[in-house]
Formats: sequence, structure tokens, C-alpha cells
Amino acid sequence: MSRIEYLARRAALAVFVLLGVLLLTFIVSRVIPGDPARLYLGSRARAEAIQQVREEFGLNDPLPQQFLRYVGSTLSGDLGYSFRTKRPIVEDLRTRLPATMELVLVSTVLAVTIGVPLGVLSASQAGKAFDQFSRIITIAGVSIPSFWLALLLQLLFFMTLDWLPLGGRLSRDILLTDPFTQVTGFFLIDAALAGNWEAWRDALWHIIMPAAVLATYPISLSVRMTRASMLEVLSETYITAARASGLSEIEILFKLALKNAIVPTLTVLGLVFAFSITGAVLVEIIFSWPGMGSYMLNAILSDDVYVLFAVTLIVTIVYIIVNLLVDFVQAALDPRIRMGGGSEA
Repeated sequence: MSRIEYLARRAALAVFVLLGVLLLTFIVSRVIPGDPARLYLGSRARAEAIQQVREEFGLNDPLPQQFLRYVGSTLSGDLGYSFRTKRPIVEDLRTRLPATMELVLVSTVLAVTIGVPLGVLSASQAGKAFDQFSRIITIAGVSIPSFWLALLLQLLFFMTLDWLPLGGRLSRDILLTDPFTQVTGFFLIDAALAGNWEAWRDALWHIIMPAAVLATYPISLSVRMTRASMLEVLSETYITAARASGLSEIEILFKLALKNAIVPTLTVLGLVFAFSITGAVLVEIIFSWPGMGSYMLNAILSDDVYVLFAVTLIVTIVYIIVNLLVDFVQAALDPRIRMGGGSEA
């Protein structure tokens, strides 16, 4: 199967998944208690105003017609209005989504650049002191609650050492003295594009602690996954032949073995990346990070169901995109994986 055929097949499956999520969220929105029009206007709204909003939003139309309109508006980028902010949800997401994506991307980069090399080194030193130490650290990393680690880092690096800021994305002084135009919503990228290195450094200092907390679990997971895969690959006969031919241990580990061992790690990291978008709720709250997590929590507390549905759709789309990327990377790294899925015997 060619790459184009494979992409078309995966895209078709992605469309079915997206339609399934749209159908599920629509059904849930109609069976949960409460009138959307009353939630939008408030508990003290008059009956006439509620009826007017129901007519305006088409809530009195037949359900099939409502569903088709819901699908059409979603595909056109209209995700509805927030009951809490009284603004289009898309406008809220323009500032919230880039903040979370920047945090998740930085934590994922940390997971790959730290976790994978440590997993390779741990496998090469299997049973020795470094391996034992890394296994203890990674067990602790996947076990420590993120909120406890976040508070501990704040106590150490803000309260005690005064090295890093307590929270937020930028200092107030920077917003007043060195503002920059937000193009992508990623402060590190926007500050660099504007050549505002003072703001760039400030954004970097602010993202270090929350990114480190969010990256702790994927780093530990990638170390353990890479180590397990490397141990299996290092026992293969072609590794023994490569050592006998005189290749250096670095070449064997990072050029031959890692190429085959990295595939399971990438799969897990891809899923963790998508999960982190909504899993960063506690981290964003503790560090006052204005992202999707805190936005979703406020929606839960105020029964803002359409915001929750919009976040569900965003996460679904991210899962689909990440899975597609992981599939193509796997096929590129491992020729045994057919473009149609599965491994050849």
C-alpha cells in the first residue's frame, strides 16, 4: 500500500472518529439536566428571554436538524458560546490553547531529550549502579503526584532560592516595559520573532517549573520504555556482529539499536502528549498558567457544558493528528511495519 493510500485510509478513519465524538457530545448535551438557554442567561432570566434564546440557538428545532447544524457549525470553526464568559468559545481558545500547547511541547521535548538517552545508557549498564539508580528515580517519577512536586519546586526555587518565578507566563514588568506582538500565541516563539530577548528570557524562566513538573511522568516513562526495548534489541545477533566488526559502543547504541528500540517509546509519548493537554489541570492551576486546564476547570465549576464539549473535540483532533504522525514515524524508522498497519512475519 502506497503512502497516499495509507494516508487516505487513516484520514477516513479519523473522520469517523470525529463524527462519533460529535454524535456523543450532542447526545450528552441533550440528556444532561438543565436548559442550555437558562444556563446561558442565568437562573433569574425571564421565560420570555429564555424562549427567545431557544429560538435564536435553534433549540426548538427537531433533533436531527439540530445535529446537522451542530456538525456544520463545528466544522466551520463555530464551537458555540461560553455560558460563563458570554463570548464565542473560539475566542477563548485562541489564547488558552497556545498556552497549553507551549507547555506540553516543552515538556515533551524534555521527555525525548532526557528520557531517551537515559534509557539507552541504563540499558547499556544493565544491572550496574547507574541502571539501579535510574530505575529507582523513574519509579519515583511515575509515582510522585504532580501537585506535590509542583508545590515542592515552588518552595525550593521560589521561596528558598528565589531563582524562578512563582507562576504565570510573563512578569508584569515585561508586559509594561517590553511588550511584543503575539503572532502564534507561543511566547517563546513570538518573543524570538520580535527580537525581544528580555521577554524571551522571562518567558523561559516562567515555563521551566511547570514544564519540569509536567515532564516528570513522560521522562520516567520514556526511560523505562527505552530501557526495556533496548535490552531486547541488544540481545539480537546483529548487535553481536556489529560489536565483533569493531564498531564503537556509541555507534551501536545510538545508531543501530536505538532506531529499532525507539518505536514503542514514540507510541507511548504520542499518547502522553495528547493526554497532557487536559491532564495539565493541576499544574496550570498551581502555577497560574492561563491554559486549557484552568479553562476546563472553570467550565466544570460553572456547568459550562459547551466549553467541555469544545475541549473534548480539540483533544480528539490532537489525538488523531498525533497518532497519524506516530504511524508515519514508525513506518519510516522500522521497515518491518507495513504502511497498511501491522508487522510482516
